[in-house]
Amino acid sequence: MRALLVDRSTPSGLRLAQVPDPELAPHQALVRVAATSLNYGEVRIVLKDAADGAVLGWDAAGVIERAAADGSGPPVGTPVVTLGPTGGWAELRAADTDLMGVAPSGGDLGAISTVPVAGASALRALHRLGPLLGRRVLITGATGGTGRYLVQLARRGGAHVTASTGAPERHGDSLRRLGAHEVVAEPLHLTEPVDGVVDLVGGRQLVDAYGKLAEGGTLVAVGHSAHEDETFPYGALYGDQGRHDRRLTTFFLLACRGLARDLTWLAHQVAARDLDAHISWRGNWEEAAGAVEALLGRRLHGKAVLDITRP
Repeated sequence: MRALLVDRSTPSGLRLAQVPDPELAPHQALVRVAATSLNYGEVRIVLKDAADGAVLGWDAAGVIERAAADGSGPPVGTPVVTLGPTGGWAELRAADTDLMGVAPSGGDLGAISTVPVAGASALRALHRLGPLLGRRVLITGATGGTGRYLVQLARRGGAHVTASTGAPERHGDSLRRLGAHEVVAEPLHLTEPVDGVVDLVGGRQLVDAYGKLAEGGTLVAVGHSAHEDETFPYGALYGDQGRHDRRLTTFFLLACRGLARDLTWLAHQVAARDLDAHISWRGNWEEAAGAVEALLGRRLHGKAVLDITRP
C-alpha cells in the first residue's frame, strides 16, 4: 500500500511511499481509507517529533475491507469513520472497532473524516459541562475545526453561545451563521459571567476565561494552541464573591469509552448536513505539503481534508 511517511529530508516532512500492509489484531478491522483530515496538533507537534518512516494520522474515513477476527465491529463493505493514534495517512488502516463509527451509505467520506478528533472532542467537552439548555457557554479559539463543531453543538443543546476569536471582524459572520449569539475578541470582553467554557487556546486566555465563570461553572481545557504557561494570579482560585464551586477539568479523547456511538452519530449528522464540517482546504493527498504549510501558517480556519481515494 501507499502511505504518507515522515521524512525529514523533505520541506513538508512527509513523503508518499510504498509500505507493507498493516497487520491486524483480533479487535481490528482493515479499512480502505478514502479520506483523512489533518489536525493542527498532529502537524505542529506530533509530526515534528515523529521518527522517520512513521505513518501518522488520527482521523480517517473509508470502507471495511476485512472485518475484525473477533466478530466486533461492522461487516465488509460498511462505510466507517475511524480514530487512532497513528495510521490514518495510508491507503489501508488497521482500525480498532471500539474507535470506529458507522457512516451512512453515500455520505461524503471526506467531510465525515473531520469527525473523529474535532467532532468527538467537541461533543465530549460539552458533555462535561452538563445540561446546556438555557446556560451561557463561551468557546475560545472558535474558528478552528473543533471550535466550529462546538459552536454548532452548543447551540443545538440550547445554550447561549459566545464565540471568541482573535479576528471577530473577519470571522464573526460565519460563526453567527453556525449558531453563535455573540462573537468577542477575547474572554475579557465578556460583560456577563458564563456557566461553562470550552477552551481551545490555553495560556492567558484560559486564565481569563476561568475568571469569567459563574458560581458552579466549569471550564474544560481541550486545546493549547497558544503554547503558553497557564499562570493564575493570587486570588483567582478563591471561592467567595460568586466564585463558589467552580471547576477546571481535562480529558484525553482516546481514554474515553463509548466513542463508537459518538462517531456514528456525528457521521450521520455531517452526512445529513445538520452539522457543517467547514472544510477550508481539500485536495488529493499528493498535495499534502500545501495543507501542512497552510495549517502551520494559521491560514486555515476550519478543517483540511486529504482525499486518498479520489472522490
